[in-house]
Amino acid sequence: MKDEILNEITKILVPLIQIFGIYIIFHGHLSPGGGFAGGTILGTSFILYRITYGKEKAQEKFKYSKLIKIVSIGLILYGVMKGYSFVSGGSHLNWPSPPLGTPGKILSGGFLLPLNIVVGAVVGITMYFFYSLFEEGEI
Repeated sequence: MKDEILNEITKILVPLIQIFGIYIIFHGHLSPGGGFAGGTILGTSFILYRITYGKEKAQEKFKYSKLIKIVSIGLILYGVMKGYSFVSGGSHLNWPSPPLGTPGKILSGGFLLPLNIVVGAVVGITMYFFYSLFEEGEI
């Protein structure tokens, strides 16, 4: 029998945890935090959902094929953005790059914000995958 109090608290907490994780990801280049810290918070919310509602409901919500696509695209984007910044910045080439913006604003820092978003998604999903594998041996 499922615990109704746990279910109701989880319904409230999971979205709040995810909003906080997204906040940490988006403000990582302005304050302490970033993609890894925000991704661990997001991964924790996915794990809490799986613990509370069970494997079957979590598999319906977090489809393996969709999560693998997000991780794969994220890793490719990360490699392309980092490679581009190494080649264009390291070679002192005047290639196009994202605007640096006003320091202290959310859209400042060039590739930092997109890299934080990609890292956050990859870390959160990877944490969920590891928990799933260690819990029952399957995702």
